[in-house]
This record gives sequence, structure tokens and C-alpha cells, in this order.
Amino acid sequence: MKIKEVRELSTKELEERIEAEVSSLAMKKINHSISPLDNPMQIRQQRRTVARLKMELSQRLQISRKH
Repeated sequence: MKIKEVRELSTKELEERIEAEVSSLAMKKINHSISPLDNPMQIRQQRRTVARLKMELSQRLQISRKH
């Protein structure tokens, strides 16, 4: 998910997406520890997606606190 797509989401959608991505990432890590994934780079990509989502949410919260 690109940052442009992240910025188009509403705050509520962003929070829901973070929750879904974090749980999906946890499942991928568990599955990878049991039997290796075909593409382990998926874990890195998803971890970075979660970071992008959290960064955007954090920035929105900082902006709302200033106003």
C-alpha cells in the first residue's frame, strides 16, 4: 500500500486497516515459523505497510491536537 493510498483513507478506516494488517502480519509470522513462506519478503512488506499506516495516524493525531 502506497502512502498516497494511505492518505486517502479516513481516520476510522485507517484504524481498522491497522488492526487488520497487524493481525495478518502476526499470522504470517506464525505460519512462517511453522513452514517457510514461498516469499518471506511479504513479511517485510507488510511490516512496512503497518509502519506507514501508523505514521499517518500519528501525524493526523498531532495535527488535531494542535488545533
